[in-house]
Amino acid sequence: MFPYCFRKSLMIVTGFLIALFSLAPDVAQAQEIVLGRFSAGDLTGWQPKSFEGETRYRLVKDGGGETVLEAVSKATASGLVLERKIDLTKTPVLIWRWRIERPVNPPDELSKEGDDFAVRVYFLAPGAGWLSFPDSVVYVWASRQPAGSAWPNPYTKKAHMVAVDSGAAHAGQWRTHRRNMREDFRRYFGRDITEITHIAIMTDTDNSKLSARGWYGDIRVAPAGP
Repeated sequence: MFPYCFRKSLMIVTGFLIALFSLAPDVAQAQEIVLGRFSAGDLTGWQPKSFEGETRYRLVKDGGGETVLEAVSKATASGLVLERKIDLTKTPVLIWRWRIERPVNPPDELSKEGDDFAVRVYFLAPGAGWLSFPDSVVYVWASRQPAGSAWPNPYTKKAHMVAVDSGAAHAGQWRTHRRNMREDFRRYFGRDITEITHIAIMTDTDNSKLSARGWYGDIRVAPAGP
């Protein structure tokens, strides 16, 4: 028989480990940060940024009764920007969902004249050097470029475009995406970063002079992993 003091210590340690493992999923869940609380009807912190006219953003109910953010662009380009420092060593994964009515279908979305998308979600990171402008990875629902393709923004080398959805095959459907921002930034800009400073969304058709309608669900960041 083990001495009483040893058995008591073993019971305490065992109980602690059981409690720790039972809490592990909750701990991981608690590390998620919700940045866009659109389902709660909350736009706190999201500031408008206009480039050409005003895309209309408003909270609406989708077909399932959930509140989402609707964006309607008619030859306009404006977005909503959230200034928020995010530690990519803790929460590098950006998670969002979106839906479009149809792709914009400009003549050439790789050109300045065709740099229009029904939905965009992107992040900004500090540029290299003290006086450098921020760098940005821009996730888009492309019209013709296949999902998984990427290309430099035609206006600036400070932004890189990534098609995560493409075409009309899933138009009208909600699509959910997870992207590791730290890995994507390293892939497209060739340097490692440990934080970002802004998250933004934009629906724009100013270059093609066409129109688009898209919807955004909640946006959050999470630890790496499943």
